[in-house]
Amino acid sequence: MFQKLIILLIVVSSLSCKEQNKTSSINLENWSKRMIDIGQKDSLEYGKSYLSIYSQIYSLSEHKTHNLTAMISLRNTSDVDTIYILNAQYYDTHGASVRKYFDRPIFLAPLETSEIIINETDVSGGTGSNFIFEWKIPKDCSEPLFEAIMNSTMGQQGLSFTTQAVRTQ
Repeated sequence: MFQKLIILLIVVSSLSCKEQNKTSSINLENWSKRMIDIGQKDSLEYGKSYLSIYSQIYSLSEHKTHNLTAMISLRNTSDVDTIYILNAQYYDTHGASVRKYFDRPIFLAPLETSEIIINETDVSGGTGSNFIFEWKIPKDCSEPLFEAIMNSTMGQQGLSFTTQAVRTQ
């Protein structure tokens, strides 16, 4: 009888263990399909953009927060040129690096969009998280657009807002 109880407890505890939540629902394999060697293309212009993100926001007081899902869009606004994103670095409220999304440049074809999703359960960024994007574009090409939509639904209420990157260099 005692052995059956032990076995039952082991089975129940193993069934109650949840799979660890992923911090991003975009598969890393998608980035590897986009990676490209741009070499030393001298004709490309370099730029850097800052995007504010909120994985949590305050509610009622500084002691209560709500978690948010963040969808970050990396957009090529050119209808003729391919652009290159060199780096997508995610930082927390204190400026510490949380994660880097790819190690080599990726491309975005004309008018193409790629996304990074930060799950609602991932609060590693905190209330003041942000991204730095480094990019290269052909001369006279329109700059990439980086936007974020943060949202959450609780019961019958929903919350949604957007942010847009600013060029820092």
